[in-house]
Amino acid sequence: MSQVTAITAADEIEAPGPGWASRLARAIRRNPTIVAGGVLLVLLIGLAVAAPWISGDPFKQTPVNRLRPPSEKFWFGTDRYGRDVFARTLHGARISLTVGFAVAAISSVLGLLLGLLCGYFRRIDAVLMRVMDGLMAIPSILLAIALITLTRPGLAIVIVAIVIPEVPRIVRVVRSVVLAIKTQPYIESAISGGTRTTKLLARHVLPNAMAPLIVQATYVCASAMLTEAGLSFLGAGVPLEIPSWGNIIAQSRDFFQIAPWAIFIPGAFLAVTVLAVNMLGDGLRDRLDPRLARRL
Repeated sequence: MSQVTAITAADEIEAPGPGWASRLARAIRRNPTIVAGGVLLVLLIGLAVAAPWISGDPFKQTPVNRLRPPSEKFWFGTDRYGRDVFARTLHGARISLTVGFAVAAISSVLGLLLGLLCGYFRRIDAVLMRVMDGLMAIPSILLAIALITLTRPGLAIVIVAIVIPEVPRIVRVVRSVVLAIKTQPYIESAISGGTRTTKLLARHVLPNAMAPLIVQATYVCASAMLTEAGLSFLGAGVPLEIPSWGNIIAQSRDFFQIAPWAIFIPGAFLAVTVLAVNMLGDGLRDRLDPRLARRL
């Protein structure tokens, strides 16, 4: 009887677990939104990184080929100056993705630090949140126009103009999380035990604030790309000579009836990119929220 038990136990130990293919399929079934958004975003990032090698010169003008429809030579057609829309669209992805990721990163870091201070220290909260409310009342487009009027237009100015109104939104999210965590018994126990404030924030408060911060950062990224395109379309974004999706659409609007592809194609890329980021954010929200995760 003992030998039979030993053999059965050995078989159970040696039984192979599910293969990587089955684990991958299970992950896709459980997180279809994250996978779809992530695949789209990785593909777009790959196209943007490889733009110099898979497309032509986005600045080359060939007037003889102006306003040509999509063809084997010009996959996305040409614009009013005979420039390749395919090359300009891929290079424009670099601007939009750079702005989106930079704004999300800077806003998240600043919003996290300020949110921790506002949520944990009442005196700082009373002053700092009034400043945040004032910043939220400033439209990013008007702020960008004002900054460009005082300085020269550029990518850094656009990022700063978008970051300023986005930081208060992240501050409010982090602050609400900190206020909810601060009343928990284990926080009060740590305080009574003499735990330093910096250690308390880093070990207990910060990890609980990361999940909503990551989700909010994805929405900030998508919003920043739309705002940058709107600013460039109005002439308040990056300089016109730099190919961005907003600039491409703005420079082709006078020829919409003749060459609609010069507007639809960069607009479609912008829409797909924002969709991918939003899908990724929705999926992360479902997975990082314990109440929603239990239903999946």
